[in-house]
Amino acid sequence: MKKYILFFVVITGLLSCERDDFCVQNLVTPNLVLRFYDKDDNSQTKAVQRLSIIAQGKTDSLFTNQTIDSIAIPLNSLATETVYTLKMNNIDNTLANNQIATLTIKYIPEEDYVSRSCGYRVIYKDVNLTYTGWIDNLSTSLITNIDNQAKAHVQVYH
Repeated sequence: MKKYILFFVVITGLLSCERDDFCVQNLVTPNLVLRFYDKDDNSQTKAVQRLSIIAQGKTDSLFTNQTIDSIAIPLNSLATETVYTLKMNNIDNTLANNQIATLTIKYIPEEDYVSRSCGYRVIYKDVNLTYTGWIDNLSTSLITNIDNQAKAHVQVYH
């Protein structure tokens, strides 16, 4: 009798096991990647001095007083437009010398099913960029799709 009970427990245990579902794919909702270049020499990257970035309607900065030559900024997946204020201070750290630029990004967010374990991610279609302020030019103002963040989507000349 004990043999049958043990056999029943082992069989029940084996049949109740389920395959573990782990998200092994590295597909995430991509950020918009910007790389900064020298407006006088388009082949040379140029770090932005003391860069601070804040999204419209938010109080927290994404970056604060950082000197960097590229950034990855998130887009609001619940809206069709994200507006960022980019503050640069090339001279010193005084408020009087801040230079302000505005980057407006319009897009169509679209959910993309990855898998049962990973769920959904958002990709952005028909991305349109406009700017004001210290930004001299952009390499493109139209992006067909933002579906990864492996390389820069836009070169920003300043």
